[in-house]
Amino acid sequence: MLFNRKGTMSSTQLPYHHPSALEPGVLILNVVLGVVGAIIGMQLITQLGITPNTSIIGALVAMLLARIPLSFLRGFRSIHRQNLVQTSISGATFGAANSLLLPIGIPYLLGRQDLVWPMLIGAAAGMFTDAWMLWRVFDSRAFPGSAAWPPGVASAEAIRAGDEGGQRARLLIYGIAGGLLGSYLKIPMSAFGVAFIGNMWALAMFGVGLLIRGYSTNLFGIDLNALYIPHGVMVGAGTVALIQILAILRGKVGNQQEAEAKEEVELTTDDATLARTIRMGFGLYIVFAALLAVLSGLHAQMSPAKLVLWVVFAAFSCLAAEVIVGLSAMHAGWFPAFATTLIFLVLGMILGFPEVPLALLTGYIASGGPAFADMGYDLKAGWLLRRRENNPDFERAGRFQQYLANNIAFVVALIMVAISWRAYFSQDLFPPVDRVFVATIKAGLEDPSIAMRIFLWAIPGAAIQFIGGPARQLGILLATGLLILNPNAGWAVLAGLLIRFLVSRKYGEKANSPMEILAAGFIAGDALYGFFNSVLRLRK
Repeated sequence: MLFNRKGTMSSTQLPYHHPSALEPGVLILNVVLGVVGAIIGMQLITQLGITPNTSIIGALVAMLLARIPLSFLRGFRSIHRQNLVQTSISGATFGAANSLLLPIGIPYLLGRQDLVWPMLIGAAAGMFTDAWMLWRVFDSRAFPGSAAWPPGVASAEAIRAGDEGGQRARLLIYGIAGGLLGSYLKIPMSAFGVAFIGNMWALAMFGVGLLIRGYSTNLFGIDLNALYIPHGVMVGAGTVALIQILAILRGKVGNQQEAEAKEEVELTTDDATLARTIRMGFGLYIVFAALLAVLSGLHAQMSPAKLVLWVVFAAFSCLAAEVIVGLSAMHAGWFPAFATTLIFLVLGMILGFPEVPLALLTGYIASGGPAFADMGYDLKAGWLLRRRENNPDFERAGRFQQYLANNIAFVVALIMVAISWRAYFSQDLFPPVDRVFVATIKAGLEDPSIAMRIFLWAIPGAAIQFIGGPARQLGILLATGLLILNPNAGWAVLAGLLIRFLVSRKYGEKANSPMEILAAGFIAGDALYGFFNSVLRLRK
């Protein structure tokens, strides 16, 4: 094969083009699985309060179809078509549940059923904007493809194992079996697996945060959540994280993300694109926040100055929440989307917004973060599968096709939510976190010291984030752990890190690949167990 001056094949010299998301077979399957994914997402988030990662399910469906001896299914033997399928079902699941149904439940529970449709329009706009931004900034210095994105690694390894077989397949099967068994025994296997893939410093802080939150009440008699300590730490860390990204764009921060990556891989998104996308994304958030304000009649409830403040704060909150959720998902594979939304809800209360504007603000912010994180996992899977071609043009083309597949899934999710929300809400079926948001809005800030606590604890959060730098994201990951009540996951992360350290010390770099494949199996097994266990619980 011929190579260009950079040592990569030019797009015209590739033996094939990347499969299209608009191919009839791929499109039909993605629409069908999009409907299935949307139903799964809505059912589980309303009845169990969770949204499962269905990427592995989509990949398995595509791999099984490829083995049916029919000519029109032969195309699904392509790992890139399988990647498009897993992207679609995953996008539909998170889009329908987290980005659409959850936001519209907030005004409904507040007694403003007339605002469901304006909120649905605003939430859809936020969801599509988030996906567009991630497509544009993925594999940049802020969100490099070489970063962990652990669930994406699990999906990619499952597809590669099905394609290649051999030792890789055996290791993945062992990992999946371990993940299933561990999950059955109530061990957080996804947290254990993440420890073998992500940045060790970041994950150590994540584990410490989980343990502090899990045992603070028993050991010290302090409920961190009730004191808004995790929220304050995240506000400080998130603010510094935004500043660090802006510093990267202005050239004041070195190439730290790539320097700490395990492999030297050329980035396919430059700083100019990253900067332009952030500016355009913020502009889109402002436009859609203004549209939501007009459609919902907020001008009648607030003065012109307050309305402008609401629009700007809504746009800033969406951008900040996107960064916080994205960085958490990228390093730890866990993202505190609900807690992050609650942080900005409380900040909105401090600014003095009335009940209805607060409800719409909350729904608008909640619509984006999960879409950003979930698509990041899918793009990571595609990045790993396409990397063997060693061609930046092929990577960009594949990423765009994933973006199209994700948008098709979002359209399906939007249609499903539009025709289904009345059936759910009439049966008093809402995402449980909606009741938390509404109760918070109705209670108001009865304790004026809450604002002081948030800003006080923002100081150590900012300091830790600054010390760790943009490569490690120590503050963001500590705050993420503090926001999640799951001490067992903390022990699992730290145990995994200890094993990883000891194995690496004994066997060196040659142990990295087997550990990562096993870790992908642990995560995949945990996802499969969680999915099927949730479905069985629904039947009961």
